[in-house]
Amino acid sequence: MIGIAITVPIILGIVTNKLDIGLAICFGAFWCSPSDVSGSLKHKQIGILLSALLVVIISFIGGYFHISNIFLFPVLSVLTFSIAYISIYGFRASLISFSGLLALVLSFAHTSAYLEVYEYALLIGVGGLWYLLLSTIWFYINPKAETEETLIEIILISANFLDTRRKLIGEQPNRNSLQTQLMSLQIELTEHHETLREILISYRKTSGKSNYQSRRLLIFIQLVELLETAIANPVNYNKMDTVFKMHPEYKSDFQKLILELSNQLRNIAANFNEPKKLGSNQELSSFFDALEINIQKFKNENRPEDYERYLMLQNYLEYQKKQFEKLKKIKWLLGNHKLTSEHFIEKEKLKRFIVSQNYDPKLLLRNLSFRSTIFRHSLRLALTVIIGYGIGLFFDLQNPYWIILTIIIIMRPSYGLTKTRSKDRIIGTFIGAIIASGLVFLINDPYVYGALGVIALVIAFSMVKKNYKASSTFITLSVIFIYAILQPDILKVIQFRVLDTLIGVALSYSAMRWLLPAWSFMEIGDNIKDGLKANTSFFKSISSYYQQKGEIPTSLKVNRKEAFLQMSNLSAAFQRMAQEPKSKQNNLDHIYELVEINQSFLASLASLSAYIQNHQTTKASNKFVLISEKIQENLDLVCSQLKTINFELPIINSSVSSLEYPSKKLGFSIEKLTNETILQTDNERSHKEAHLIWEQLNWLLSLSENMLRLTTKFQVT
Repeated sequence: MIGIAITVPIILGIVTNKLDIGLAICFGAFWCSPSDVSGSLKHKQIGILLSALLVVIISFIGGYFHISNIFLFPVLSVLTFSIAYISIYGFRASLISFSGLLALVLSFAHTSAYLEVYEYALLIGVGGLWYLLLSTIWFYINPKAETEETLIEIILISANFLDTRRKLIGEQPNRNSLQTQLMSLQIELTEHHETLREILISYRKTSGKSNYQSRRLLIFIQLVELLETAIANPVNYNKMDTVFKMHPEYKSDFQKLILELSNQLRNIAANFNEPKKLGSNQELSSFFDALEINIQKFKNENRPEDYERYLMLQNYLEYQKKQFEKLKKIKWLLGNHKLTSEHFIEKEKLKRFIVSQNYDPKLLLRNLSFRSTIFRHSLRLALTVIIGYGIGLFFDLQNPYWIILTIIIIMRPSYGLTKTRSKDRIIGTFIGAIIASGLVFLINDPYVYGALGVIALVIAFSMVKKNYKASSTFITLSVIFIYAILQPDILKVIQFRVLDTLIGVALSYSAMRWLLPAWSFMEIGDNIKDGLKANTSFFKSISSYYQQKGEIPTSLKVNRKEAFLQMSNLSAAFQRMAQEPKSKQNNLDHIYELVEINQSFLASLASLSAYIQNHQTTKASNKFVLISEKIQENLDLVCSQLKTINFELPIINSSVSSLEYPSKKLGFSIEKLTNETILQTDNERSHKEAHLIWEQLNWLLSLSENMLRLTTKFQVT
């Protein structure tokens, strides 16, 4: 679409001898394209329109940059800061901001000899509208494309997620790296879930019930539950290692089972619209049959010390059965079986699952502080752009705006991402320059250069999210080929392209490191607080539902979704912190412990939630209520402490032993409750409920106390 958007105006401009008009429309379309990202059609259209409006204003102002250098630097700095500051309104706003920054930088690159500044700016706007028209037409030609692509991507990542969990079974020398990989996949899945949730639910809000959309929504629900069920069934690897060491056949059987589950998910992704090729469930069913027989034999051996191990294996098998049921449901839905009214979800319930962005103008004032990451980033970017352009002018470089273009593309609020993009940008630029140098010696046709430039640009944009290094290579090729049409000395263009890129990268990295740096430890406390609040709300919903029974409230599901989302945000924030220089990783070990405890807390909550929603449970005892109150009391105390903690200061209390924790006031041992319940009845279902409920409550209480101990070690403001 970008290729069509930029080539059609240029071709028409050449044919009608109005190339300046064609170029202006081409630039407008190109600059508005970044805001065309996954989401509802309405949000896309608004994003592209706002981008078009912004680039018109910026192009009009930029048209006068060439008049005097006296006003250039202050105007450039103010505009760069203001445009970058728009990013406080979320991801789509950051892309609109990027469109404005592109327009700002490239205002230096093109001056029209035939068009007035206002005419050129308006034609830029026409280019934005032209891209909006193309995007809308494409949506109506193939409205299912985005839904299908995102769903398939989620299925493939889910398959990798399950496969990584398979690799974690049994003793592993690289378990930590696998756990890190698992966390990255979980974050990626959560992000894709949010995107698809907006696409599907927004479509239902505007278009009403649709059999296709309802079917895809139900598939999406199964995929969300597949992730949440996995997290709800955390593996106690120490206990599992012991079992599998004594009985290696179970390890092998479970690994084969999970591998087949992940392979079937990949097969679904490969044959998403060809249900006849989805294959049968026979092999998976045979794996389950064999495991059930073996686990039953294990139980019948009747050794009291092995009963807990039997329950562990049985619960793990039942977890795999739940995943199998979701797999079968996805296949059933893809098989175009008839949906009944019970499959359709009420629109009012769906609305509660969409996270709406806050566009309050007061956010602009609230973030005018050095504690705001976006404020620091905007100020840092503005200063770096001025320095970069000043260097270009001082040394009389051929295209000094290439330096600030590199800065704008590379520099991000996150140090780790900026560092990675800097390295990839340098490597990609060198590879692109080498390839271009070779092709220039073989080809001397401007039309071929033009075609190669457009093809390289399309490839570059298609790879920008998946492989930035390769994307940088093709961007370099595209720029060089386009300049080869205009400049006879193409090797000189390549030389300056490499030099400008190196200067831009060096400035970007240096600015992130030393110019108003925003290290993650400065904001990790907010992420921890948000995660704990979400976990607390989820725990309250679970406790309330277990005590009251009845129909599952929508609030429980909404709180569950919010808890998973906030945990994903917390994990991503910690990963950013781990990528930063060692000297800036303040209290890393203790913060990691807090993050890990919150993740474990969510896993335990998800396990409780899944069990009580899918099983008929007994009446909540007074002890359940008492323990729940103690856990809630701990969480409230931790929340209060987090409000006063300054994570920038070093730990002062290395050990805490003087506090009297609520669990010491219970008057009974939670560990004995399972055995007491088992002795009171021969009902195995009651045994499983007691084993899970009391074990999880004990774990939640322990985690809440650990959080309380840990937060007392930090200094307060």
